[in-house]
Amino acid sequence: MCASTTKMWFLRILFAFILVVRVKGVVKNSQDCNIPAIYNFGDSNSDTGGSSAAFSPAGPPTGETYFGIPTGRASDGRLIIDFIAESLGLPFLSAYLNSIKANFEYGANFATGGATIRRLNESWFQHGVSPFSLDVQVEQFDQFKTRTTYFYTQDKSNLPNPDDFSKALYIIDIGQNDLGACFRSLTNPQCIATFPDIIQDFATAVQKLYDKGARAFWIHNTGPFGCLPISTTNHPNPEPGYFDEIGCRKDQNDVAIEFNKQLKDKIIQLRTELSDAALTHVDMYAAKHQLISNAKNQGFEDALSYCCGYHKNGVDIWCGNTGTVNGTVVSADSCPDPSKVISWDAVHYTDAANYWIANHIIDGSFSDPPVSISQACSKSINM
Repeated sequence: MCASTTKMWFLRILFAFILVVRVKGVVKNSQDCNIPAIYNFGDSNSDTGGSSAAFSPAGPPTGETYFGIPTGRASDGRLIIDFIAESLGLPFLSAYLNSIKANFEYGANFATGGATIRRLNESWFQHGVSPFSLDVQVEQFDQFKTRTTYFYTQDKSNLPNPDDFSKALYIIDIGQNDLGACFRSLTNPQCIATFPDIIQDFATAVQKLYDKGARAFWIHNTGPFGCLPISTTNHPNPEPGYFDEIGCRKDQNDVAIEFNKQLKDKIIQLRTELSDAALTHVDMYAAKHQLISNAKNQGFEDALSYCCGYHKNGVDIWCGNTGTVNGTVVSADSCPDPSKVISWDAVHYTDAANYWIANHIIDGSFSDPPVSISQACSKSINM
């Protein structure tokens, strides 16, 4: 091999090495953001222990697949936010409300089960709605940032570097409970009529985070509500067209699609108003619907079954509880193999399903713009 050819190959190898660097087991390239922390806002789909810390802790069999013990997650194992953190080389997020063994060096999780975008009155708390709505979570973040910035100068243990707040990734995954509240109390047209106000509350929360220094946003829309087993059970004699071709409630999915359309329109508007922000919209509806539509091809059993709980003939016994059905005591235990089931408890997803979804969104396949999560800070990509 001549000297010029040898030099050419050397330069190619050097160039490839510069572009691809392995950090904490994660492959990164020159466009990656080197995200130092994550701040997450949302509901039970991303709650890593907030509700359990604030209220009654979730008991067995939650956590059985991965952690071996209940950790406050509404699943048998990890959530999508856990897999996102792993993909960025970061540890799992500690819940802001959890004081036991919490480590906030790499961010914090403000999500709580039952949280909504729009704050609801106390009458909704009996239905599982959280008092920690999105605006409250943003206020908690404001206090968190102020207090940790002050105490960091005294003791850096388990606290984030104040310089990292502007470099962190801000994930928002909320809205499912707003839809649920609508479906419980309003007709579908009435529900849709509330969306502009709810979406504006969402935009106000993003604006406040931006005003506090947040710049990189990774925003999930809502999933196919009508495909949740809790929505598809207890309908013995449905009218024609009530369910779609895969067995999901068509009317509820249509409402979710309209909500997501208005959410995306608002995100596009925010891109023009928040000049220094990078806002990535992630189509979780499409990702989850793709999994449900192709469940058996992806190694799962019946797409609309669930692993833990009892929901039949108007009787709801939630995962881990016991109840009486026609005089017989029923224990809502988990199924033999959660890895073959998409839904954990008829509302939330299993560890295996969350893993599948996370792997299909972190590379940007369902994002607008089509950017991977490791590059979500890039304003130029988000233009």
